Amino acid sequence: MKNKILYWTPRVLGILFAVFISIFALDVFGEYGFPEVLVALFMHLIPTFLIVGVLLIAWKWNLVGGILYIGLGLFYIGFGWGKFEGLVFLIVAGPAFLTGLLFILNRVLKNKR
Repeated sequence: MKNKILYWTPRVLGILFAVFISIFALDVFGEYGFPEVLVALFMHLIPTFLIVGVLLIAWKWNLVGGILYIGLGLFYIGFGWGKFEGLVFLIVAGPAFLTGLLFILNRVLKNKR
């Protein structure tokens, strides 16, 4: 039972994290007209595409995906340093770190079995 929980928790968190980040792309609908909104929406969804791509990698290769999730969190902190308050980093980079650590923990415990 514990194995299934540890298997599914990072995957569900990865999906929820992608949905959460996608919500921020919705602001383009109030700012742009029709032709521009498609380009703006695509640009705003690039982080979501990265998160989903890392999730697909992590689904197959837990260790690599876990490291990539932590890398995404570090990239966001580096990119946003000085632009945001600490709570923003916790809200956005925190789920990436947690998901990455859970994928790595899943891999480590899987090797021990």
